Amino acid sequence: MVKQYKKPDLNAPRYRPKKLNLTNVDFYKRFIEENPKYSDVTIEQFKNIIKTFNGKLWETVVNERDGIQLPEQLGFIFIGSCPRKKSNVDFHKSKEHGIILQHQNWESDQFAAKIFYTNYEAKYRFKNHELWGFKGVRDFTRTVGQTYPKEWKKYIQVDALIRVSRLFRLEKFKQFKTEETIDLLKDYDEFNLE
Repeated sequence: MVKQYKKPDLNAPRYRPKKLNLTNVDFYKRFIEENPKYSDVTIEQFKNIIKTFNGKLWETVVNERDGIQLPEQLGFIFIGSCPRKKSNVDFHKSKEHGIILQHQNWESDQFAAKIFYTNYEAKYRFKNHELWGFKGVRDFTRTVGQTYPKEWKKYIQVDALIRVSRLFRLEKFKQFKTEETIDLLKDYDEFNLE
């Protein structure tokens, strides 16, 4: 049954969550107090360094299949291919045609990209690690949206019923097995019968 698409009221009041900006003056002053050798760095340079570093991180996540491990053992970020949700409304086409239409993801064989953050397989546990979350910046999410339809086979396929931490354990086990096999084959000589 085809449902009519109800246009959203663009003039309705909106809830915008309060943004937390850590690169403020107080954070900069504390950094300079703790690291006086960087006192010649201005706040603009300080913000640009952080922005450049974060940009390099998400570019690496997009380009590498296995993602990255964050510094200081804070966790892992990677892009995964997930089966399409049942309800994935294409708002632009629905507005044009007046009925609810779904994204079909034809170019990625009905898979959708998700950015995963996990800290369960970090080497060292830290306090309240379960409460940590991740929200990608606009540039990161848009780049993933543009690159995924072209390179969707490159990324790890994530099953909806398997925990992400289990994926990491399986990958570590595979790496361990291959390293063990390489060590055994290092001194192997098929012509030596002794």
